[in-house]
Amino acid sequence: MKRIIIALVFTISIFAVQAKEKDSKTNNDAENTAAVVISGNVADKKSGEALVGVEVKIEGTDMKTYTDFDGNFSFNNLKPGEYKVVTSYISYQKKTDVVNISSKENNLKVKLEASN
Repeated sequence: MKRIIIALVFTISIFAVQAKEKDSKTNNDAENTAAVVISGNVADKKSGEALVGVEVKIEGTDMKTYTDFDGNFSFNNLKPGEYKVVTSYISYQKKTDVVNISSKENNLKVKLEASN
């Protein structure tokens, strides 16, 4: 009877240690893939004036936004890595910027050139 109780306690201890290790690995994975932000401003290349309503997309995803009245945009909850940010606006040339993000926040300045 003592052997059964000792074996049962030993088995429960092993499961408890394994569960704690798994929880620890999950927390480390979450820290390693922390969400980052890409934000920026879109302006006219010649005048420097902020452009309102510019479509800003991240190529290869469904993520899309438009600039506000000050020409600002933002994408939240991205994983670190390389992204292609595509900006397009009526009567301006479409522009693609490659951004390699690794820090928590990344600021992008986009200058669009008027199309001829």
